[in-house]
Amino acid sequence: MVRAEPSPRDSAADADWVTVGRIHGLYGVHGGVRLYSYLDRPADLLRFDHLWLLLETGRERRRIHDREEKGPRLVARIEGVDGREAARALLGTPLQVPRAELGGASAPGEYLWADLLGLPVETMDGVPLGAVDSLIETGANDVLVVAGPDRERLIPFTEEAVPEVDLAGGRIRVDWDPDF
Repeated sequence: MVRAEPSPRDSAADADWVTVGRIHGLYGVHGGVRLYSYLDRPADLLRFDHLWLLLETGRERRRIHDREEKGPRLVARIEGVDGREAARALLGTPLQVPRAELGGASAPGEYLWADLLGLPVETMDGVPLGAVDSLIETGANDVLVVAGPDRERLIPFTEEAVPEVDLAGGRIRVDWDPDF
C-alpha cells in the first residue's frame, strides 16, 4: 500500500490533490522546517521541486530549497519563509501535490490511502459495516479503521481479510464477521 493522505475535500476539484505530508517542526533560525512525510518512503517527499501549502486562504504553490535528510529527519527551506517566526506560523500545514505527480499505485494490490478513505465496506455476503475512516500503519500490515453506525472496526488490510478493493465501483468487500 502506498501511504498518502487525502486532501480535505470541499469540492470535486480537490479530488485531484493528495496530501503527502505536513510541516512538522522548526529547523534552525533562518526559517527552515522539518517535514513529516505520509509517503511509503518518507524521503520521496524531498523529490518534489514544488509543494502546495494548504492554507486557510487556499492552496499556495511554493518552491522547496535546501532539502535534505538529517538522519531520520527531513528538513527544507520553503520559498517565502524567511525566518523562524514565519516558519512557526506554518506548523501543521498540510503539504499537497497534484494526484498526477504521484503516478498512482505502482503494483497490483497497492493503493493510495487517499483512494480508500470514505469507501463503503461490506462483508462478502453484502452486510454493510460502514466506511473507511482512516488507516493505521502497524509495521506488519496496514489496518483499515471502519466507522459504522454501531461501532468502529479495525480490519487488517491483508489479502485474506480484504479480498476485494473495487475503486471503480467504489466499495471494499471484506471476509469479516459483522459481529466482530
